[in-house]
Amino acid sequence: MAAARTIIVAGAGIGGLTAALSLAAKGFRIIVLEKAERLEEAGAGLQVSPNASRVLVDLGLRPRLAPRAVTPEAISIVSARAGGEIARLPLGEAAGLRAGAPYWVMHRADLQGALQAAVNDHPDIDLRLGCQFEDATSHAKGLTVVQRRGNARQQELAVALVGADGIWSAVRNHLFPEVQPQFSGLIAWRGTLDATTLPREYTAARVQLWMGPDAHLVAYPISAARQINVVAIVPGTWNRPGWSAPGDANELKNAFASQRWPATARMLIGAVDEWRRWALFTLPDIGEWTDGAIALLGDAAHAMLPFAAQGAGMAIEDAAVLAKCLSEAPGDHTTGVPAALKRYGRQRRGRVLRVQRAARRQGRIYHLTGPLALARDVAIKAMGPERMLARQDWIYDWRV
Repeated sequence: MAAARTIIVAGAGIGGLTAALSLAAKGFRIIVLEKAERLEEAGAGLQVSPNASRVLVDLGLRPRLAPRAVTPEAISIVSARAGGEIARLPLGEAAGLRAGAPYWVMHRADLQGALQAAVNDHPDIDLRLGCQFEDATSHAKGLTVVQRRGNARQQELAVALVGADGIWSAVRNHLFPEVQPQFSGLIAWRGTLDATTLPREYTAARVQLWMGPDAHLVAYPISAARQINVVAIVPGTWNRPGWSAPGDANELKNAFASQRWPATARMLIGAVDEWRRWALFTLPDIGEWTDGAIALLGDAAHAMLPFAAQGAGMAIEDAAVLAKCLSEAPGDHTTGVPAALKRYGRQRRGRVLRVQRAARRQGRIYHLTGPLALARDVAIKAMGPERMLARQDWIYDWRV
């Protein structure tokens, strides 16, 4: 296929693989560069709301994902101050029908595995593991992208380069070296446990959100409901980059001490045998996401706090919009690419900034203490489940 139809994607995470499939569906030849020798599980569970699942379904991934995903019946909001549930937001199949796409919770590895399988099956996508982006040079025919595997370097001619290589993006550093991730002061602890080890009331198909003083806890089933994913968010100073550092269970148990947290929350914390932790970094608003024929996508452009459960969702949305804009580029898909990429960034930036603000706001609400926590609980009860769900429609109803 002509170089004018070749796009290189750096990064084979959820955003990069979704971008590869979305672009290939528009007729482009895709080369995916991934520095890891093999794709392994990073993180544990994730929520895929209808705005993102709609893209995945349109890419033909439902048969691969549905057997492993769980459709939660509800989101249960629990207050540590009140000691129990203060609201239950109905989801389930009815909510999926209303939104026109499912609300799924799943293991991150299941989603990445389904994406990789689809990529491997596609004749116009070349996934290169153990191969990383090193440099890019613009010229009249597009870009020459330098990739490295071990000590060997190789050049590829492409019409565009997409940096989907995460918060510590090499592509972003190539474009905007002054932009650096910022530590949020929060640490996420994650663990999984076998669903059979918990009482039945804790393994129902629902998302449980526990709000407490300066911390919160989320739990939901994954892997066809065989496991429970548990994530605890607490403040801290440890800020080593990475997604999966070992964590001392006693440190987390102390953060969820009995004088502040009910027994049910502490039971969930205590049931996890092995904890992994990752420091939560974000990116400031970088303004432009593109420079010429190079664009950023997902965490490379807009890493955010996870409190709106939209980190993966925004990357998936990015991929769909990027493919649409590039497919509409005029001419020979070389001269029109910079304008198409600029249009992509401008279409996405406003929505992503709004989601980032929502995530920060929700994190502050979750961690309220004293009279402010009481006021929060009263307001949530007064609002009722239907109004609370309606407040999420601006996220869930999105379409490319």
